[in-house]
Amino acid sequence: MVKDKSYKESIEEIRLILDKIENDAYDVDVLVEKVKYVSALIKHCKSKLKQSETEIDNILSSIDME
Repeated sequence: MVKDKSYKESIEEIRLILDKIENDAYDVDVLVEKVKYVSALIKHCKSKLKQSETEIDNILSSIDME
């Protein structure tokens, strides 16, 4: 499940799948599913990055207030 993966795991999986796509390792029927899965992984990574950015901004804001 995508949402259980860490950012690092997701990026590694994206790279692996993209490498296989570039080397024509997938049949056309499988290719569509892999592209959908990579899309979900990318959305997951963007969400994790946004969440981290928000948390860091909050931490830095609290430092400025002290």
